[in-house]
Amino acid sequence: MNYEVKSKFTLFFILVTVGFVVFIATLLYWSSIDLRSPNLQMSEEKMSLRGSIISADNYVLSGSQRLYKVVVDTRNINPEKKELFIKLYCLYTNDKEARIKKIINQESGSVTLSYNIDSKNAEHLQSLAGKLLKLGVFKSYTRPNGIVFLHGMDIVQSGELRVYPYKDALSPIVGHVRKVEQDAITRRQGVKGIERYYEDRLSFAQDSYIIGYRDAINSIILNKKVKVKEPINGQDIQLSIPLKLQKMVERKLDLHKEKLGAKEIIAVVMESGTGKIVSLASSNRYDVNSFKKDEYPFLNIQAAEYIYEPGSVMKPIVYALLLKNGKIVPNDIVRTHNGRYTMGKFTITDEHRFESEWITAKNAIIHSSNVGMAQLAQKLDPESYFSGLKSFGFGQKSGVDLSQENAGAIPTVNQLTSEIARGSTGYGYGINVNFLQLIKAFNVFNNDGLMINPKIAEYIIDKQNIRHDIRNEEPQRVIPANIANSIKQTLIETVTEGTGTRAFVEGVTVGGKTGTAQMAQGGVYLRRYNSSFIGFANDNDGAKFTIGVLVIEPSRNYFGAQSAAPIFKDVVKGMIEDGKLHALQGN
Repeated sequence: MNYEVKSKFTLFFILVTVGFVVFIATLLYWSSIDLRSPNLQMSEEKMSLRGSIISADNYVLSGSQRLYKVVVDTRNINPEKKELFIKLYCLYTNDKEARIKKIINQESGSVTLSYNIDSKNAEHLQSLAGKLLKLGVFKSYTRPNGIVFLHGMDIVQSGELRVYPYKDALSPIVGHVRKVEQDAITRRQGVKGIERYYEDRLSFAQDSYIIGYRDAINSIILNKKVKVKEPINGQDIQLSIPLKLQKMVERKLDLHKEKLGAKEIIAVVMESGTGKIVSLASSNRYDVNSFKKDEYPFLNIQAAEYIYEPGSVMKPIVYALLLKNGKIVPNDIVRTHNGRYTMGKFTITDEHRFESEWITAKNAIIHSSNVGMAQLAQKLDPESYFSGLKSFGFGQKSGVDLSQENAGAIPTVNQLTSEIARGSTGYGYGINVNFLQLIKAFNVFNNDGLMINPKIAEYIIDKQNIRHDIRNEEPQRVIPANIANSIKQTLIETVTEGTGTRAFVEGVTVGGKTGTAQMAQGGVYLRRYNSSFIGFANDNDGAKFTIGVLVIEPSRNYFGAQSAAPIFKDVVKGMIEDGKLHALQGN
């Protein structure tokens, strides 16, 4: 009996020992294959987005959307339910069944069905993915190494799409972007305009992620153990340009371009006291979402990049330098020489003859006398001439917040020792400028002699939706206030009785100067012209705007008085209709 009990005890001990060994062996086995098995923990990343560009009246001019791609492993698709999968997928995505069938049948393994799924459709497809698993559309697959895996339909972020809802509005000022690949994600990077200038603000700061354990349909279980990193999107840029006003100006430029047969027309409207640009429009625009090869020249912002000889709009600038340096007073007289004056080997002419042999310096501006200004300009010594042009911002960038600007060129001190150089610069030849430089310079006359940089963006909006002012540089005094106001009055008289009468608008104070410049190529002047009108429009309620129009190569009515001045008038009338200016009503 004792022997029998002892045998049973021994057998029991052996069985327990064997069981324990099997248990330990099993643990060792599973720990050894853990790295080859699917992990129960998973992570999801969500890319942050580029900031938006917003108009002054709160329209999103440029914004970003997430894009997703749809990936399946064809080895996991149940052959018996392949047709069901194709039909349901195409129903959700509006894709073509023939295309999806071709992709799935083409190769065995992981395939991408689409790269351009937006956020809304991605959510719907994520829901469909769970339903497909429950319907048995996907089945497990055993790899050659013995590992069994089951993947359903994965909706994975692929990049971001930059969208411009208003197509060509504010192009090329807003600018455009290009694709850049970063960690298998397609990002967007600014190339031109505001998109490029504020790249460091618009670009994202930090992607988000969430790490946790997954459920049966590969979704993360949201509980206290989940690790989350919040996204930091790019900051938004709000412009000082209202979309409504901009589109009004653009429509007017389109009409006048056709009427004049011009290569391009540019208009700028700037608040005189702040430098805020409220419209910067071109007739040459493009749909930023998709532009054609023949529209590539339209990508350039000609207001800042195109340099040219300005013609007679330079006369008030040189006139201001003469007054500032005490070389003349407005009523000093200068000889007209019957409209033709020889200087060295060159003959300077006026477009019209004056009744009197002598005119005042002031009238040389009002009636735009080349002969008069060429003679008056001789009174400036080369050093004062050069430093004066620089003080008005010529030969240097205007400070506008655009990615590219051509600074142009002014004559050197040595060149200005020549009477021909001094004379020709006096009426706008022998100097190269861009249009925004001229707007900035003319603004001095409507801003009590103070110069301020033009600015297009007004606010940076952070992730808390708080606006931060984009500070402009402090205004710089260029000429005394009394001289600025004297020239301002002269420009008003230019509109009421001189070359700018076609810019006159009833009910507001308008002043300005016409300009017509013959274009040169290879040192030879051609029968091609640029015409312009630059001035201001003010009302009695304190609104003050510096406004300019540049017509590039009109084929008809090329004089500034015939082409640019009427467009200026049209823009001012549109601003009155828009409520930017308040016109006094007549009795």
